[in-house]
Amino acid sequence: MTPEFVVSIGREAIKVLLIVILPLMGVGLIVGLLVSIFQAVTQLQEITLTFIPKILAVFLLLLLIAPWMLGVMMDFTRDILLNIPGYTR
Repeated sequence: MTPEFVVSIGREAIKVLLIVILPLMGVGLIVGLLVSIFQAVTQLQEITLTFIPKILAVFLLLLLIAPWMLGVMMDFTRDILLNIPGYTR
């Protein structure tokens, strides 16, 4: 195993991580922005108002895309495990 090979596996792992997490982070960002605009317009500065909508939106999206996320992670893991004999040469 060369250092370049290890770096390439790490790069692929980070790529899979970003592909899986970006939809959740994007929804959290959009909902947070909408709540911030609502708070600025109404001058309502309740601390729980910032967290609860974001948590609900992220959990709902997680329920919807969990099978896809699991599939992406399983494909990556399967590729790693199937190629172990090739990695040891």
